[in-house]
Amino acid sequence: MPAAEPTPEILAAFEAAKGFMPVKEGLALYAAAAEAARLGLPLLEVGTYCGRSTILLADVARAAGTVALTVDHHRGSEEQQPGWEYHDPTVVDPEVGLMDTLPTFRRTLRKAGLEDHVVALVGRSPQVAAVWAGPLGFVFIDGGHTDEHATNDYEGWAPKVAPGGLLVIHDVFPDPADGGQAPFRIYLRALESGDFEEISVTDSLRVLRRKG
Repeated sequence: MPAAEPTPEILAAFEAAKGFMPVKEGLALYAAAAEAARLGLPLLEVGTYCGRSTILLADVARAAGTVALTVDHHRGSEEQQPGWEYHDPTVVDPEVGLMDTLPTFRRTLRKAGLEDHVVALVGRSPQVAAVWAGPLGFVFIDGGHTDEHATNDYEGWAPKVAPGGLLVIHDVFPDPADGGQAPFRIYLRALESGDFEEISVTDSLRVLRRKG
C-alpha cells in the first residue's frame, strides 16, 4: 500500500508556513500520521511554533475524522530567543517584549482552511501532559531541544501512545556534529524501553511503533 501523501494545496500551505521542517521529513510525517490515524484516536504534536507541521497533522485528522492536538507555550524554545540562531523578530509581541507565535499559528491554520480540525493546547508540555488522560494514536515530539525539555516531553507523552500507535521524534542526530543530542537520547531511551520498535528513518525523523 503506497504511503499517504498530502494534496498539492496542503503541501503548498506547508511550504509557505513559517517553520523549519524540510519537505522530505514533512512527507514522512504525513505518511506516519495517516497510518496512525487508522486507530481513530487523536494525533498530538509537542512543539507547534507557527504551525508548519500542524498543517500536515490537521489535514490527516480531517480525512480520518479525528483531531490534531498541538502543545506549545508559544514563547519560543531556547534557540529562538533574541541573539540566537533561529530568532525571528517578527514573532515578538511588542507590548510584552516576548516571543508570541500563537497569532501567526492561528493565521497559518486559517489560511490553510484547517482551524476546525486542531485543538491548540497553550501551555508547557509537562503541565498539559499531567492533565491529559486519554490514549493517543500518534505523538510527535518536536519541542525544546535541551535534555530537560526533551526528557519531559518523552516522559509526559510517550506513555500515552496507544498499542499500535506511533511515536515520532524530530531532530535525531546520532553525530553531535550535526545537531543537539537530546532528541537522540530520548529516541535511544524509547528503543531501550522495549515498548517501541523503529519502523522508519527519514533524515532526522524517526518513527517508532508501540508494541502490543
